[in-house]
Amino acid sequence: MLRLLFFSLLMMGGLPTQAQAIFEVQQAEVSFFSNAPKELIEAVSKSLAGVLDVQRKTFAFKIGISSFKGFNSPLQREHFNENYLETVFYPEASFVGKIIEDDDLLREGSYTVRTKGKLKIHGIEQERIIRSTIKSERGVLHIHAEFSVLLADYNIKIPMVVNNKLSPEIKVSVQITMVARK
Repeated sequence: MLRLLFFSLLMMGGLPTQAQAIFEVQQAEVSFFSNAPKELIEAVSKSLAGVLDVQRKTFAFKIGISSFKGFNSPLQREHFNENYLETVFYPEASFVGKIIEDDDLLREGSYTVRTKGKLKIHGIEQERIIRSTIKSERGVLHIHAEFSVLLADYNIKIPMVVNNKLSPEIKVSVQITMVARK
């Protein structure tokens, strides 16, 4: 899956072929939570794939929606996949774009950057700017970001029967460890 994503970016001219500048996801955790009046829903996935070209400041990440685990019950997870995110039709979410700041991410240090790109969820792309922290140490990049997703922006409908159990604004937290591509 990651190789296909990388190859696609090469074909579009989005990434150079210089291996030392390309970082891949080694480890990741993406979590979300909905804090509604009658219910708190949390889920986590460790299945994020992606690449980052630190010279061109371009990136592409994607995650399988059905990889999220947690929830309050198996039925709630089933409703998440079948009724709300419709994973049969929209199996993945993605974020593809560019880092706005011109920091040298190969130099050790901690950087607060803005990432600008297309966040695609439920088949709908929205241009987003997401603030992230990137810590570079010993050739490894540690990335952290937190942002919100408004369900209405991605045409995810909340039935009236669960209106008080699902927040219209979902909080997302992302932790990524990336290593240079060999």
